[in-house]
Amino acid sequence: MTAVLVGLIFIGFTVFSVLPQDWALQWGPSVLDFLKGGLPVFSLLIGLVAVLIGIADIRDRLEEKREANGKDPKQSKDSVSVDEVDK
Repeated sequence: MTAVLVGLIFIGFTVFSVLPQDWALQWGPSVLDFLKGGLPVFSLLIGLVAVLIGIADIRDRLEEKREANGKDPKQSKDSVSVDEVDK
């Protein structure tokens, strides 16, 4: 209940601060300037996250292919497996 009340207070303040009325704060143009300036930075961060997720996805696919072919990517070719020792 407290979270709903706090949320309504913040929404009310937001509306009060951006309304173009004499009795309001009239911060609308400043909010738009902030959004215009922050949008390129925000899109840059989203783009970087998308590239990092894409790289991780490619690595996962390559690891799955290696495992499907019977090669263990974590085991080097110099190490001896347990099956080879038993022979």
